[in-house]
Amino acid sequence: MAHTFYKQKGGEDESYRAESQLLQDHGHDVARYERHNRELDGQSVSQTALNTVWNSRCAREIAAFTAHSQADVVHFQNTFPLMSPAVYGAARRQGAAVVQALRNYRYSCVNGLLFRDGQICEACTGRSFALPGIQHRCYRHSAVGSAVVATMQSAHKLMHTYDRQVDVYIAVSAFVREKYIQFGISPERIVVKPNFVYPDPGAQLTPGDYAVFVGRLSPEKGVRRLVETWQREQFGMELRIVGDGPERERLEAQVGRDSGIRFLGGLPLAQTYAQIAGAAFVVVPSEWYEPFGRTAVEGLAHGTPVVCADIGGLSEIIDEGVTGFKFTAGDTDALASALRRAVDRHTDPTLRVQARAAYEQRYSAEANYGALMAAYARAAHHRAAR
Repeated sequence: MAHTFYKQKGGEDESYRAESQLLQDHGHDVARYERHNRELDGQSVSQTALNTVWNSRCAREIAAFTAHSQADVVHFQNTFPLMSPAVYGAARRQGAAVVQALRNYRYSCVNGLLFRDGQICEACTGRSFALPGIQHRCYRHSAVGSAVVATMQSAHKLMHTYDRQVDVYIAVSAFVREKYIQFGISPERIVVKPNFVYPDPGAQLTPGDYAVFVGRLSPEKGVRRLVETWQREQFGMELRIVGDGPERERLEAQVGRDSGIRFLGGLPLAQTYAQIAGAAFVVVPSEWYEPFGRTAVEGLAHGTPVVCADIGGLSEIIDEGVTGFKFTAGDTDALASALRRAVDRHTDPTLRVQARAAYEQRYSAEANYGALMAAYARAAHHRAAR
């Protein structure tokens, strides 16, 4: 299992940990190859650019790691930017089947979000070179950085790295699978397996008296619209915001002394789960094509209903009026209406029971283990056939 941790921890990091632990707990020998994006702080710009496109050092390390562990499968989670796509062939040359998780849109989009200037953007979809991404400085507001990412994408498409060196892709939702088919990946090579919450945190079926948002405080997450709507509507309960990000300072200044909204900052996982468990409902107001929505499933795992935008992979998680409430992404009035429905029914125990049942049926370890092993078997078969 290979993964590059983000500087600011997020859902991909937790999903990597969950899958690694799940396999180990089922008796598999799991060797972990880990990098951390903090390593970028000590690199020159030119070295980072070269490594993003082709990191020879990581390729050698992956080859040695694969050979030493006699791995049957090498499952890559996040490889950007430290590992580079060079690692696929390195693992494959040692006889392993190669699996790549699909949890963002980096294959086609420079910033990996399909989101720019506060709205959905697919300007680079279908292009052999992501020129609009460079023109709009989509990667960290840098033309140079954006050019490096676009070059990585284009170079490996030309070399057919994604076609020839990856046996199976695991998409976290049907929506992500369809997007990657649009990007040009063969449908036969993409399976769908959602993220899951492991270990099982257990359900809290007593209705709470506050709402909670958990996530990165950035434009695509929709937290600004949530705060503005909460202030305007006065729902009569507290909104707690767990997380950090570039919008935090501005949002805290906007809220001021508003006692109806409280910023808790980034919290350890156990404390975050405690906030989710004790909430009346979780709010996921994303305005981008959320690939999955791990926070929504964490809500279900605790038996906490979810109010979420009807967009991307989120649409597949919540059943309207059964496990939570959905609204049109980016629509303030629709968000207010969904929040009002959640507030009005927050003491209804049926919602919490149904939320927990949905977790057990679709997003528990038991539901995911078989799907993960089936994906690995498919990858091994494809590797042998090639």
